Amino acid sequence: MQSVLKRVFDICCALGLILVSLPLFVLAYVGIKITSPGPSLYFARRVAKGGNTFEMYKFRSMRVNDGSGPVITAPGDNRIFGFGAFLRATKIDELPQLFNVLKGDISFVGPRPEDPSIVERFYDEEMLLTLDYTPGLTSPGTLHYMKNFAAFIDAGNSEDSYVENILEAKLQIDLEYAKRANLISDMKLIAATGIFVLVRVMGKLLGKYDHE
Repeated sequence: MQSVLKRVFDICCALGLILVSLPLFVLAYVGIKITSPGPSLYFARRVAKGGNTFEMYKFRSMRVNDGSGPVITAPGDNRIFGFGAFLRATKIDELPQLFNVLKGDISFVGPRPEDPSIVERFYDEEMLLTLDYTPGLTSPGTLHYMKNFAAFIDAGNSEDSYVENILEAKLQIDLEYAKRANLISDMKLIAATGIFVLVRVMGKLLGKYDHE
């Protein structure tokens, strides 16, 4: 019953947010087209429940290249173009993931899905337990490290520093939460994430955030 309620909640909220956010979809699409050659959307391969993979939708925030470079993007990464930095700082780049929610690839709350190369190379037996759950847009671990990401990431070695300083601890937080999660706790987490993103957006608009 809990899973059914969560799925109904995901669909209703995703539809509502897509409608409310339509102006931001237009802003992102047009802004990317004007400021950076290439497609407006980016399709990121991610690992879902059961180890299956799916394409996670994002607005493109990095210059089109040959796909080289680390899979973890550090603040100030020179692959990010100017308007893309704004999209990332305000999380507008992640709005297309609402369509992933509608499809059932992800939920609003669940362990944040990782790149297949990260899972293959660095997940141990306990970390793989997070793949028993549907991944999400946000999670306790994601929110915690969203607030402190730059402090843990070495811009010169973003992937290794992410694995060493964030990955295992984030997944432990998410796994413990997933074992006891319910719709009420999910709604509280979504609200906390929304408040954080709103404050971040205001800070960006007031010029308090550098390019990310």
